[in-house]
Amino acid sequence: MKADPKVQRRLLDLQAIDTALAQLAHRRRSLPERAELEALARELSALEDERVRAQVAVDDLDRDIARLEKDVDQVRARKSKDEARLAAGTGPARELEALQHELVSLNRRQSDLEDAELELMEQRETAQGVLDGVERRAAEARERREATERRRDEALAEIAKEEEFKRNARQPLAADLPSDLVTLYDRIREDTGLGAAPLTGVRCGGCRLELSGADLARIRKAAPDDVVRCEECSRIMVRTNGPGL
Repeated sequence: MKADPKVQRRLLDLQAIDTALAQLAHRRRSLPERAELEALARELSALEDERVRAQVAVDDLDRDIARLEKDVDQVRARKSKDEARLAAGTGPARELEALQHELVSLNRRQSDLEDAELELMEQRETAQGVLDGVERRAAEARERREATERRRDEALAEIAKEEEFKRNARQPLAADLPSDLVTLYDRIREDTGLGAAPLTGVRCGGCRLELSGADLARIRKAAPDDVVRCEECSRIMVRTNGPGL
């Protein structure tokens, strides 16, 4: 393939744009905010599991406290009934004595239930504190996620703006070059990531390897408009009239 040396040198301008576009694409894929959001998603998932466990603990204690309160109410109702009968003083003496013994037992039972209820209420206060702490940490994590999402969106918008600028510059440049040369360049770039590179001294700018003596002789004999390629990496080598050639 042949192309005017000036046209070949413009391939380097095209490659510079494509390299910038590739760097922008890599920047988009490797935004630190992406990793931060993944870590925050894992953190929020773990906190949600922790919150569910803490909520279950609170609910269980609430259920136990409600059961004890019901038992205490039943004891109080029984006491009120017995006290009323005892105050009335009606009935056989043995029955009144039995009521007195039952009231002693009911008082003891009420005291035991109230002590147990107090202990459960203290446990519930601790459990509620754990739940509140988990919910607070989750809220803080959600705030960090929102802030990270804003930074990510701002970075993506900046990248998109730069990409648009580069593509707008690439289109007329590529259209102004010979189509067969651009087709060859694009095919090599798709395969290797770099379609054209300068021939600097005796080194290929694509693979960074020094050319052999036979390759240098081949290039020196080539006409100025011959499109030469590296034997090692197959990229188009653009001669810039540097030393060694």
